[in-house]
Amino acid sequence: MKRAASACAALLLASAANAFAACEAAEHRQLDFWIGTWDVLSGGEAVASSTIERSAEGCAVIERYRQRDGYSGTSINFHDPALKRWRQSWVDTGGGVGEFSGEPGPGVMAFTGETHRPDGTKVMRRMTLTRLADGTVRQHSLASTDGGKTWKPHYDFIYRKAAAR
Repeated sequence: MKRAASACAALLLASAANAFAACEAAEHRQLDFWIGTWDVLSGGEAVASSTIERSAEGCAVIERYRQRDGYSGTSINFHDPALKRWRQSWVDTGGGVGEFSGEPGPGVMAFTGETHRPDGTKVMRRMTLTRLADGTVRQHSLASTDGGKTWKPHYDFIYRKAAAR
């Protein structure tokens, strides 16, 4: 009985190590440039703060975004090995939710998807996260409320590393 328990424990440890190693693969690190504590600027003015960190398991990147006016939201970002794409799920204090999928490039992640407002309005979105040469990250979004026929600027943020708080 003792030998079987030891074998079972060893198998569980090996399985856990393999699962953790899978999340250390290069594709799971493609958003590392966005990890940090940030001041979020719009038009040069600080409008929000954002903390972006890797989940304890290393398989996801979590954003906690807080605007000065009380609006906030949280996203979970992860590489989907079956789809071979990044995915983002977003939920905010206004009752909005969003689902996006993304493709990486050097220092950039381009997401497309749709947000749903509490009133049922669907908004198509194109969003990019781009690492800039000065260490900041630009998050730029375009939105379409007519099924993709026309696109308008939604927001254009610069994420600047926050001073120690």
